Amino acid sequence: MHLEAHEVLPALLEALHIARPVLVGHSDGATIALLHAARHELAACVAIAPHVFVEKMSLHAIDQARQLYEAAPESPDGLRQRLARHHRDVDNAFWQWNDVWLSAAFRSFDIREELGSIKAPLLLIQGVNDEYGSMEQLGAIQKEVPHAKRVAMERCGHSPHRDQPDQLLGVVQSFLVNVK
Repeated sequence: MHLEAHEVLPALLEALHIARPVLVGHSDGATIALLHAARHELAACVAIAPHVFVEKMSLHAIDQARQLYEAAPESPDGLRQRLARHHRDVDNAFWQWNDVWLSAAFRSFDIREELGSIKAPLLLIQGVNDEYGSMEQLGAIQKEVPHAKRVAMERCGHSPHRDQPDQLLGVVQSFLVNVK
C-alpha cells in the first residue's frame, strides 16, 4: 500500500496533470489515500472502511473469504464468480489481497503514526456491521488527525457503496460542499 500511495498514485496524478485532488478510497484503497494524504497536498480525502492497523476480526473475515473462494470456484453464485465481474484477472486480484493480509509479516502492519501530518479535510466512513474492520479504525485515525470528520453508517457492512449507496452519496456530498 505504501508503494501505491507514494509512487504509483503520485505518478498517475502527475501524468494526468491533477494537482490537489480529492481522493476517495475504499478499504485498502482508503488506506492508500490516507498514506498519500500524509505526504501530499490534497483538496480533501474520503476514507471509506480504511485499515490503519490489523484487527483479529479482519484476519478472521479474510480467512473466511479464502474458504468461500476455494469452496465453489465455478459456481455462478460463488465468491470467485461474483468477483470476476469486477476483475480482469480475478485469481491474481484475490490471491494478491488474501495472501498479503494473511501473511505473518503483515500482522504488524500499522500506519497510525504516519497519519499525523494529514492537513487536508478528512472524512472517515465506517459501516457499523463491517466484518473486515471496526470503528476502532476511525478512532485511531482521529487520534492522529483530530480535524477528521467521522461517520458511522448503521445497517451497513464493509461496502457502504453497496449497502447504503444513497446515504453514502449524501454524506460525501455534504462533506465536499464545505471543502474549500
